[in-house]
Amino acid sequence: MHDSRLQQLTQWAKQQFTHAIDILPASNDASFRRYFRVHHADKSWIIMDAPPEKESLTAFIHVAKLLKPLVQVPVILAQDLKLGFLLLSDLGQQSYLNALQSLPAESLYPDAIASLITIQAATKTQQNGLPHYSPALLRQELLLFPEWFIARHHQQVIPEWLDKIFDVLIDNATAQPQVIVHRDFHSRNLMYMANNNPGIIDFQDAVIGPISYDLVSLLRDSYYVLPRQQLTQFCHHYFEQAKQQKLITQAISFATFQRWFDLMGVQRQLKILGIFCRLHYRDGKSHYLHDLKQTLCYLQQVTPAYPELKELTQFLTDHQWIDE
Repeated sequence: MHDSRLQQLTQWAKQQFTHAIDILPASNDASFRRYFRVHHADKSWIIMDAPPEKESLTAFIHVAKLLKPLVQVPVILAQDLKLGFLLLSDLGQQSYLNALQSLPAESLYPDAIASLITIQAATKTQQNGLPHYSPALLRQELLLFPEWFIARHHQQVIPEWLDKIFDVLIDNATAQPQVIVHRDFHSRNLMYMANNNPGIIDFQDAVIGPISYDLVSLLRDSYYVLPRQQLTQFCHHYFEQAKQQKLITQAISFATFQRWFDLMGVQRQLKILGIFCRLHYRDGKSHYLHDLKQTLCYLQQVTPAYPELKELTQFLTDHQWIDE
């Protein structure tokens, strides 16, 4: 962050409070947004800094209003769209990723799944204004994989058969029930809360899209790996809850849902490989490269089960990038 931007943020923050405050960095994410924690006595708040020329606050504000009646999200206490600042309630510093160091997954994930079901069940009444996860957007995301992972990171020729694989993945996504999708529903964006767990953050990219997308984000998380048996148990748990809420019809078998889930995961993981490499080369955020290996692991676990992905399976096997 440039000093001038920090000075501007500090001045704006002081205008929101009548008492003395301390401002400390809270976190960064994979975008141009920055977060600061404001302290006074034993209380704290969060300021989101979203440079207007880089990030719009409009989507965050809109989605926050949609989600507020449903699940625990930060409360917007003050805003300045021209400057690009939001003052938010503080959901704490204990993300699921941190909490999982000392708590078992079975004490956390059922709450996350319950919140996910609640959000999805509200789709019909709450979807106003959310963009659709269109085939064009899905393809645009997939193209990050050849551009940044294959060509830029590994300096390899982009295979011609990729378009056919992309068609399979896009068809799978559009064939599913379409619901509210957070789009980054994973352990870094879920906050462990004593009450109304979890707190949910980083939801500004929400869309109407495939029902399996957020579950894949949660259970095949690039930052935290569930044992396969536990992952399957949580998948079954979600499936039964979704059927009870009539998000998935009784005619849909678990085998069909498993295919939705697996192929949706392939789409997301190919996108993530591209994004992590772009963050390194374009934005100088090289620490994301450490998470490439786990993302590749998920792909190599899933793709062999699907003959329609055989070229991708062979491609990943031939290059052995997972061993780097």
